[in-house]
Amino acid sequence: MVMDKLGSSLQDALKKLVGAGRIDERTVTEVVKDIQRALLQADVNVKLVMQMSSHIKERALKEEVPPGMNPREHVIKIVYHELISIVGRSADIPLKPQTIMMIGLQGSGKTTTTSKLSRYFQRKGMKPAVVCADTFRPGAYQQLKTLCDKLNVPFYGEEDNPDAVGIVERGLAELEKNDVLIVDTAGRHSLEADLIDEMEQIHKVAQPDYTLLVLDGAIGQQASEQARAFNDSVGISGVVISKLDGTAKGGGALSAVSETNSAIAFIGVGETPDDLEKFEPDRFISRLLGMGDIKSLIEKAEETLSEEDIDMEAMMRGRFTLKDMYSQLEAMNKMGPMKQIMQMLPLGGMGAKLSDDAYKVTEDKMKGYRVLMDSMTDEELLNPRLIGSARIRRISLGSGSSPDAVRDLLKYHKMMQNAMKGLRGGKFNMQKMMKKMGM
Repeated sequence: MVMDKLGSSLQDALKKLVGAGRIDERTVTEVVKDIQRALLQADVNVKLVMQMSSHIKERALKEEVPPGMNPREHVIKIVYHELISIVGRSADIPLKPQTIMMIGLQGSGKTTTTSKLSRYFQRKGMKPAVVCADTFRPGAYQQLKTLCDKLNVPFYGEEDNPDAVGIVERGLAELEKNDVLIVDTAGRHSLEADLIDEMEQIHKVAQPDYTLLVLDGAIGQQASEQARAFNDSVGISGVVISKLDGTAKGGGALSAVSETNSAIAFIGVGETPDDLEKFEPDRFISRLLGMGDIKSLIEKAEETLSEEDIDMEAMMRGRFTLKDMYSQLEAMNKMGPMKQIMQMLPLGGMGAKLSDDAYKVTEDKMKGYRVLMDSMTDEELLNPRLIGSARIRRISLGSGSSPDAVRDLLKYHKMMQNAMKGLRGGKFNMQKMMKKMGM
């Protein structure tokens, strides 16, 4: 997930609230200090952190607890909303025919982001096309063409032709029958005069509906300086923060952009073409706090799965059979890496506690579980309690596995069944909490 360390630290801070006997000034102060430490380590601006800390403490100690909420839930709601205020608003890029111009510094991940953005619109049922106007960087044409070919996205470019403005003019005319036209422009090592001049000329020819600035998440607080400079030069509609999955400074980049008049449109959360997410501040903070992101999970499922693949309600039902679990494992495999999916579920941030190596082992184990379930009868899949020692031996022989592997599967099923029940009840009910916060 994006910013695992920050999410884990914030969740640990909130656990102190859950475990506290009473919510008094000492408890609030301790939690606020932990939140401060987590945000500063993520490179969030010190002034913003101090302002937010002051707001949390003042509101937690002075505001009356709303009816239907206990003091713990009230403080968590305050933290949730104050964190949203730090990352700012999102830029709305609608699903309609449009032209988008991509700008940014060299090395920001702009070309890769361009292909991911085309895939985003493709997933939404639109017909994107890409024009390569990066005539400066060697290999840019071939890289973008290869990425677009893999996605079956129409592409236009003129290799070895330095006339970027002419390429854009001809490319837009060639691809005009497509819904979304995305123009990838050249980046430089700094905001040089020739870069600005070329961007302004391309902007005049393309007349884009939206201009998106791509910034590398690793630049941290410097993101504000870059956003201001590009906005002053050509005007930007929104910012895309790339490579958020591989940096500890993502919090700095996100909060820095919100300090300007810019808004974040998308965030890059991985290396695959599907790893570009529309930035939704409330959903983003919800995931960081371990409260999941059910809305995004459902959207991802609707884009990826057919009605036959899975009953989404079964994932939240609390009690389910091995057959349900098998369907879920198959569906999760289609939807993407397990780590991303697990962190959309409100399981108290369970996913954030596992390392990438642990996830690899877990994914391999899930594949083994599917093999074991293929050796079971429908009766056993519907009623796991029937599986005694004799059936365990038969299943292990039929699947080429050990009896211990079958027992491990049954234990896992029981654990998942209890975890799903925990979504509906328990001392700290995540679903109930999310409803109270209007999520």
